[in-house]
Amino acid sequence: MLELRPNCECCDKDLPPDSTEAVICTFECTFCASCAENILSYTCPNCGGNLVQRPIRPPEALRNNPASTKRVLKEHGCVETRVKGK
Repeated sequence: MLELRPNCECCDKDLPPDSTEAVICTFECTFCASCAENILSYTCPNCGGNLVQRPIRPPEALRNNPASTKRVLKEHGCVETRVKGK
């Protein structure tokens, strides 16, 4: 079951379980859509995998299967992975 982490690892933006702005990789590294697009080029800086929209867990399912409250934040933010000039 997905952890549904509560924040972007780059900018620390809140990403609640119903956020349509959350993206994840296969290891559940979590980022906001803005950082994924503008800084990371939809590539996870931790594992190199692609970033896709995180599914939303329905409210009734959250009652028995709550989202994680543990915040993960990269100490120095994220480094741009976009190739310069493109």
